[in-house]
Amino acid sequence: MKMSRGGTARGIERRILHHLHRHRNRTRITEIHAHIFRHHLHQSNLILSHLVSACGSLNQMPYAHLIFLQTHHPNILLFNSIIKGYSLSPPSQLPLHLFHAMRKRNIWPDEFTFAPVLKCCSSLWDLRFGKTLHGQLLSLGFHWFSAVRIGILELYVNCAEMVDARKLFDEMPETNVIVWNLMIRGYCKTGNVHMGYALFNQMRERSVVSWNTMLSGLSKAGYEREALKVFHEMCDNGFEPDEATVVTMLPVCARLGEDDIGQRIHSYTKSSKLYEKHVSVGNALVDFYCKRGFLDAAFMVFNGMPLKNVVSWNAMISGLAFNGEVEKGLGLFDEMINNELNPNESTFVGALTCCVHSGLIQKGKGLFSSMVSEHQIKPRLEHYGCMVDLLGRGGLVKEAYELIKSMPMKPNAALWGALLGSCCKHGDMEIGEVAVKEVIRLEPWNSGNYVLLSNMYAEKGKWDEVEKIRLLMMESNVNKAAGQSMIT
Repeated sequence: MKMSRGGTARGIERRILHHLHRHRNRTRITEIHAHIFRHHLHQSNLILSHLVSACGSLNQMPYAHLIFLQTHHPNILLFNSIIKGYSLSPPSQLPLHLFHAMRKRNIWPDEFTFAPVLKCCSSLWDLRFGKTLHGQLLSLGFHWFSAVRIGILELYVNCAEMVDARKLFDEMPETNVIVWNLMIRGYCKTGNVHMGYALFNQMRERSVVSWNTMLSGLSKAGYEREALKVFHEMCDNGFEPDEATVVTMLPVCARLGEDDIGQRIHSYTKSSKLYEKHVSVGNALVDFYCKRGFLDAAFMVFNGMPLKNVVSWNAMISGLAFNGEVEKGLGLFDEMINNELNPNESTFVGALTCCVHSGLIQKGKGLFSSMVSEHQIKPRLEHYGCMVDLLGRGGLVKEAYELIKSMPMKPNAALWGALLGSCCKHGDMEIGEVAVKEVIRLEPWNSGNYVLLSNMYAEKGKWDEVEKIRLLMMESNVNKAAGQSMIT
């Protein structure tokens, strides 16, 4: 990059700003910074605010902060640039600290200050300080600015304060699609999907984000048929599904058994290049085909993915375990390790599930041990659950019980239930009684636990104990669930 040494100060400033906006990469930024020093502009708030903004767009905030700290008299322009830069990064307290530092210098904030500070409060769920800012905005009159109003609304939505959010929404003189999307997301997030859907139907203008927000809300709330209906409406209205749409709808199709629609979505991802551009789309397709039992199609997608991450491998390994293809699942796990890919907690859940389904006790023990010793992964409840199930099914009931007692966290009902099932299978009355007491304490309403113990006593001919169980169920007002059949 060449920059003339001659010309007026204003001309030099213009050239520096031109290069700043034209050359947005780390190397060019440092070169331009050197020219700023060379032309004695390293204390120019105008130039430095643009330099800091450029650093923010490149996610180079440590470098931007050094520039800021070396400025003797930063003004509102420079403060706004660095606060905005930090608001673009992952949640951080620094924008709030900078805001307080600005106020200590008696520099009054403006509308360009409040929008990123509110965004920071929103991402940190700092409702208390956010409400303080709201009060300041009202007194200063900045609440009329669109970006500021949206910032306040987003704060209340993220903090699940939907009463305040609705009041602000109703008072807005003008609303755009961003505002409507925020409100719909807030209602869905707080469980009021019906209100979110009502607002969605009132929208005059929608974006793909609007449709995705509604689809996600319906799906997470269990309204899968309604989500499928909205998806068809989206396509009929000429909106093209994006990555988020596909990742939301494929699990819906899997749960509803809508294989044809899932396969049509697959075809669309190939024609629209979504499959090539987004690894999450490939992961969703693998998961869909595995859940529907189409392992050949799942492998075809998995092997054809241009990029894979640990989620891709986990989806395939867990899918194979789910479908009983345990040898292939463990083979894929070994291939992952041989390729020096780092497994995570979910990877081991999939691999251990393979061991449970195939009764590979020693393999399971080795995997469980390697989690900590080789991969520095602390076992979670799911991993202990797999091991208790594996040991119990293999007849090692006492070892499974000892493992539960050694856990650093409290066992849940599912863990005790797995142990109880093993006790019933192998006739271990002593540990079975301990397990059933724990599982009844955690799930006093679950009739299945009483029935398991009652059957175990009956098999041993302990009819007095069977009668005690029946009396306990009556005293606890627990009824045995009636048998049911379902034909789809």
